[in-house]
Amino acid sequence: MSVAVLDSQTVTGFVEAKEAFKNCVEEYFKVLDADGDGGISRKEFEEGLGRIFTMELESRSKEDVDQFYSTIFERFDEDGNGMIDRNEFMVLMREIMMAMARGIGHLPVIVALDQDSLLMMAVKHELARTQ
Repeated sequence: MSVAVLDSQTVTGFVEAKEAFKNCVEEYFKVLDADGDGGISRKEFEEGLGRIFTMELESRSKEDVDQFYSTIFERFDEDGNGMIDRNEFMVLMREIMMAMARGIGHLPVIVALDQDSLLMMAVKHELARTQ
């Protein structure tokens, strides 16, 4: 874990840097697609999401957690095949990041982030731009 300072512009700037964001999301897709079949199953998603985002699901009931994952697949599995493909995953990650940006707001916040988290990639991207 590392401590970082970020605000909504840190996150939106990363998402809007299309090539950097796409490359990062592609790497995460490869990690989550454990069997390499070109799609992320619900099981793969459940097992791997914590690698990208710090999740606070342990304290939730099994029903709440199941509903969380069901909602994601209902919303983002556009072709209804039970898998999140690369394009669907890109849309999902973009939407999550933009929601995080709105939640963070314009004032800087101090957060503890995993080195490999998507938010840490946004911080690293911002640092690289400003140096």
